[in-house]
Amino acid sequence: MSDPVLGLEGASLSFGDVTVLDDASVALDGGTFVALVGPNGSGKTTTLELFAGLRALDAGTVTRPTGTGRTVAYLPQSPRFRPGFTAREVVEFYGSLIGNDVDADALLARVGLSGAADRRVDDLSGGMTRLLGLAQALIGDPPVVVLDEPTSGLDPDVADHIFEAAAAMAADGRLVLTTSHDLDAVSRYTDRVLLIANGAFVLDGSPAALLEQTAEKSLRDVFSATVAGTGREAVTVDLDDGGEA
Repeated sequence: MSDPVLGLEGASLSFGDVTVLDDASVALDGGTFVALVGPNGSGKTTTLELFAGLRALDAGTVTRPTGTGRTVAYLPQSPRFRPGFTAREVVEFYGSLIGNDVDADALLARVGLSGAADRRVDDLSGGMTRLLGLAQALIGDPPVVVLDEPTSGLDPDVADHIFEAAAAMAADGRLVLTTSHDLDAVSRYTDRVLLIANGAFVLDGSPAALLEQTAEKSLRDVFSATVAGTGREAVTVDLDDGGEA
């Protein structure tokens, strides 16, 4: 594994009586597709925003890649683009904002949108809009890409395509961190799963290792059993390569 490129150390954040993180720590490696899962209201989106630098911690530290270029790309759950632009123009526009000359057609091809390069964003389907967001996230070749529920509300075939595109981004050496309620897709495509609940990362490991460790039949069963039975007790398992989760 490569050195960690993103992490939290002793991280705490609360909103009034609601605790998102309570002295939580985790380190995430490059070249890895990581899913952050958890019950509704557990703070998944807020945690992504902390990683992306969109929120500040009450206490603790966030580690992000260093460099002069774009280091973390963040794609919200419902990306919006300038009306009237074509998909190609969107990519070119965002490239100009960060001072990069981009090959818009090549980026669109990488996410499967070659055939929609001249289609206006107003006419794109929900799945195509998410894929355009993935293309936009690749501008500047950031080492970290953060995706908030990129397949929410999409049909299974389109969702699989988006997971495949995200996995390919990780295979290129990036850290791709996503939230998702689609635990079947998480099990098939991701390298590592973090379960957040009650202010802590209570489960951490590869999908295969979690199933082996817990003797459950599916990641959904692992999720349900962990949320119901462990509370703040961490479930830590060995990753497939033998390293510590």
